[in-house]
Amino acid sequence: MFMKHETYPAALLELVSKANSASRQIPPLFPLTSSVAVNPFLGQTEEPLATASARLARVAGGRVTPARSHWRDKIAAGDIIDDDLTDALAAVAGPFDAPSIEDIQAALDAGDTDEPNPLPTVAELAADVSGIDWPGLISERIGAFAASHFDNGQALWQPDRTGGTFAAWRQFASRDLTPEIHGLKGFGAFVSATNRSQWRAIGRASETLGIGFDAAATAFHRYLITLEGWAQYGRYLLWQAELAGKSDTTTVELLAIRMVFDEALFHQYREQIIDRWHDIIAEHETPVTPSRDLVIDAILQEAGDRAQQRKLGATFAARKTTAAEDESQRPALQAAFCIDVRSEVFRRALEAQDGAIKTIGFAGFFGLAAAHKAAGSDVCEGRGPVLLNPGVTSSAVEASDADLARRYAARAKRAWGRFKLAAVSSFAFVEATGPVYAGKLLKDAFGTGHSAPADPAPQLDSSVDLATKVTTAKTILSAMSLTKGFARVVMLAGHGADVTNNPHASALHCGACGGYAGDVNARLLAGLLNDSAVRAGLHEQGIEIPADTVFLPALHYTTTDKVTLFEQDIPATVAAGLTAELSKIRGWLDAAGALTRTERAARLPRADNGEDILGRATDWSELRPEWGLAGCRAFVAAPRGRTEGTVLDGQSFLHNYDWQADDGFGVLELIMTAPVVVASWISLQYYGSTVSPTLFGGGNKLLHNVVGGIGVLEGNGGAPKPGLPWQSVHDGEAYQHDPLRLSVIIEAPQEAMTDILERHPAVRALFDNRWLHLIAMDSDGQLAARYDGDLKWSAITPAAKNDGASFDLAAE
Repeated sequence: MFMKHETYPAALLELVSKANSASRQIPPLFPLTSSVAVNPFLGQTEEPLATASARLARVAGGRVTPARSHWRDKIAAGDIIDDDLTDALAAVAGPFDAPSIEDIQAALDAGDTDEPNPLPTVAELAADVSGIDWPGLISERIGAFAASHFDNGQALWQPDRTGGTFAAWRQFASRDLTPEIHGLKGFGAFVSATNRSQWRAIGRASETLGIGFDAAATAFHRYLITLEGWAQYGRYLLWQAELAGKSDTTTVELLAIRMVFDEALFHQYREQIIDRWHDIIAEHETPVTPSRDLVIDAILQEAGDRAQQRKLGATFAARKTTAAEDESQRPALQAAFCIDVRSEVFRRALEAQDGAIKTIGFAGFFGLAAAHKAAGSDVCEGRGPVLLNPGVTSSAVEASDADLARRYAARAKRAWGRFKLAAVSSFAFVEATGPVYAGKLLKDAFGTGHSAPADPAPQLDSSVDLATKVTTAKTILSAMSLTKGFARVVMLAGHGADVTNNPHASALHCGACGGYAGDVNARLLAGLLNDSAVRAGLHEQGIEIPADTVFLPALHYTTTDKVTLFEQDIPATVAAGLTAELSKIRGWLDAAGALTRTERAARLPRADNGEDILGRATDWSELRPEWGLAGCRAFVAAPRGRTEGTVLDGQSFLHNYDWQADDGFGVLELIMTAPVVVASWISLQYYGSTVSPTLFGGGNKLLHNVVGGIGVLEGNGGAPKPGLPWQSVHDGEAYQHDPLRLSVIIEAPQEAMTDILERHPAVRALFDNRWLHLIAMDSDGQLAARYDGDLKWSAITPAAKNDGASFDLAAE
């Protein structure tokens, strides 16, 4: 983190430590090409919701829990009952000055609290006394610099990035006259006089502003919040560097840039703002402690979560016990889908086609975190969870002549795209060729576009030896709880979203595949399991795959609920023998897709029936091609028999898991430390984008402009907007996501889960601080015990009868 051969005084080292810590309070912003859902509270998971609310109120403003009117309506409707509130009070209030039920009643009667305001920066104080919008100017000038500096190839002209972000900004800002034109005297010379080291720049600014060690934690966090998406992109660069065993200082360099602006403004307006600024520093020095109101809000959130768990428990309790599965009967089809909540609806519809169809839920990267190169491309795509480094490399291999042609076509397409967007040629391009695009615009407007053909079958790198392949195949099949009873056809269905004119397209793809579609991973696994040498190795390991079993890769398009079968990946002689089976499978998939679209149409605006949503994928004007994972609220890891036939409304992640076949609980550990964490990121991103769209949301799609291939601006300047667009959580009249924290339900011994939590402190913190809830399911498929934190559990009593809320809510 430090420059080589340079020493720093102890006081500066303390500030450096605070700066590095503040950078980790910021969530990463993954670029649009591979954007994935990110927990916006990633830096606050070591503390409970009430404390995080207090911290974010100080540094960012805005609520991070729903308005009280939301809970008031839930109570009035009988969705939340007395038991939920009293249990929530007991669970949350322990570390804090505990309110009483009467306090909660009074708070609900009093109505919504005011939105908190963050502690002002010097720029905001200077704006108050000068009438000049200094915060807006700073955002615009840093945005102008950062859009160029971080550009990922969208612009034709690329800047010099030698020396790092802070060095590049010093060159830019020392020649930028805009701040001086607006009244910041001598700013260019002031920037030139700053130290070339971002650490020393932070140190000098802190000394000027009186930011000591005690104030630095939240003061630095406040500055990073004002940078919005740029700070988060810097955090992404740090995330990627640390995965590779390296480090990155971009976020703290951006902090130095922002502090230099405030330092210059402080010199200019010192006499007018000094007293107010001293008061603000004093507030930064105080410990972050939640107020009584924030504790009450956290209790109401807990009550809402528990009410949903109670209803889910009642759903499982009402489910009829089915007879034990006859393992001697071979399934007509086994179909493995991603655990994604959108798969739940399709799986249920597919199983309804024939009682002998069995579906499996598994993380959509299918256990193969691959660094993949598509045909004709030199770009390496991370097709796996962003929590992990790729474990294997792969590429789409084809004949050399075809490969060369594809490479030339890809380069020509890129060059043509850059020509269209270039500063000089873009206007002439529109004038000269605009009419040629009329046909394409009409096709896109009426949703009649077509998808590109699939790449050739991907293959693992030749360096992966047979022993590794066998071990990998065994691990994956064991994790899928698929080690016996194989069907004639085992379909491995990744998923993706085929959309047009949508900068956030990758966010609708598979989060477990790093924001890409899951076709590559499904095809890689199918190729691995169809390999006769691998099967022979599996036989020696005790897994017998019948000679006639074929693993068929597929891709489920969640926007249209159509499924593409990659039949070309299996040998022609094998495919010829599957003609009847494949025809039947296509019929099942078509029927399941129609059922799924009908169910989804009830939620999508302007969709009278299932067929109305087919054209959304290719409609360039469609703001809501699908709802994505809006509504997600539960994660269930259990045998499929516990949820089969149960309508879960596309709101639950479903992972097949049989703990009795998990010797040593290695699969359970993998589930709790990878898929559960990925699901928590998704759940909390939807939560954050709903409860605080200004702070955590992605803004209005109608105003979006792509910047640098990194993110979207809401308008034409400033910083990228993180999180989900408004249209992804709201239909124009009401929210489509209920802001609840994810309930993780696992059928496994409590002792095994406790042991895993004890060995993984970061995962334990998610549950101890109630960013997630952990519930044990028993052998009867009922919710049996709740994790209370501190490695302790308590029994869950049978679901209380919901007779409505008995709270005496005052009339509106």
